[in-house]
Amino acid sequence: MNVKNRVCVLSLNSGSSSLKFALYRMSTVEKLLLSGVISDINLKTYKFFAKDGNGQLLINEHLNKLNRQGCIEKLFDWLDEHGIIKQINAVGHRIVHGGVKYRQPHLITPDLISDLNRLILLAPEHLPQELGVIKAIYERYPNLKQIACFDTAFHRTMPRIAQLYALPRKVYDESGIRYGFHGLSYEYIMQELRNENYTEIKNSRIIIAHLGNGASMTAIKDGKSIDTTMGFSPTGGLMMGTRSGDLDPGILLYLTNEKSLSPSQISQMVNHQAGLLGVSEISSNMKVLLEKERYDHRAAEAVDLFCYQAKKHLGSLAAMLGGLDMLVFTGGIGENAPSVRQRICENMSILGIQLDSLRNNSNKPVISAVDSSVTIRVMKTNEELMIARHTHHLVQGMYNS
Repeated sequence: MNVKNRVCVLSLNSGSSSLKFALYRMSTVEKLLLSGVISDINLKTYKFFAKDGNGQLLINEHLNKLNRQGCIEKLFDWLDEHGIIKQINAVGHRIVHGGVKYRQPHLITPDLISDLNRLILLAPEHLPQELGVIKAIYERYPNLKQIACFDTAFHRTMPRIAQLYALPRKVYDESGIRYGFHGLSYEYIMQELRNENYTEIKNSRIIIAHLGNGASMTAIKDGKSIDTTMGFSPTGGLMMGTRSGDLDPGILLYLTNEKSLSPSQISQMVNHQAGLLGVSEISSNMKVLLEKERYDHRAAEAVDLFCYQAKKHLGSLAAMLGGLDMLVFTGGIGENAPSVRQRICENMSILGIQLDSLRNNSNKPVISAVDSSVTIRVMKTNEELMIARHTHHLVQGMYNS
């Protein structure tokens, strides 16, 4: 294979309890070769699922519990057995946090690893797992190039005022700022929009709502992020599947001082016991809650609160943009829950938002009404492909230099 023109990239997206993977052949035409997920890593058994680029099932097994490194070994054993590993030129990783320093994808080096270790306190729920995956691959394939793609990088264009907290300046000087996350998802959506109509998108005021188990919204002006709902950590902003979203700091002091909860107990609560799960006491899965809301008031309240908060943040971000030209729904909920989209958009005509119910319920790509001054889109995000694009770009530069 002429690596100058064709590079095979394995994209890895490591979450707290899952590892998504996808193999792409990158050239003038991007081709998905296989994709899959190792899920339920924290449970007694985990699921290993993969399909080829045509959707043909390759593996679907429930296996005995392994730690994260064991799951990585299982994945690469499988890739070896099928002769796939020989095709891979580089591995791209979604890295949740790049701090203030990293604004672009980078080749993973010992210096970068040292920097990421220092950032663990900023993302303790994510970075240790991501670093563990990098280490496991390096120990097995020390010559395989690995690229870090940062979820915070897209938001480094936010103006200083949007990054500040109203805390003593020394907190800001010690990296206590609003970083924003889901950047790879937002970047992918923006690239797809530019491919459709660059001139129109360049001058547009856009809000993208990435609504899934993790949820956030971002305001984009002239193609750049100017504000976003997540802040210092991925816990902030909108309520999510199991994360609380924004809280009054006083409630955390109350839990510490009056209920004697430790920092680790509070972290467990706001990251794993809150959100849709905490309010409903049923599930963190929006689909399950929508099915139960008609006869369970807890499910109904959880859904209503999610939509209420999303609507409130939508209005806030539109104010920062000075108006709105386009609203894009993406993520698992954004792409697949018409009733959630409808509740967020209803009574928002003051912003020019008018939904076409028939198109919305049919999950059409454009769901705005004919007389809506705001174009409302539903778009499938693809973080793994965005990782592959970044990795391909860097590796090509290495080969061509």
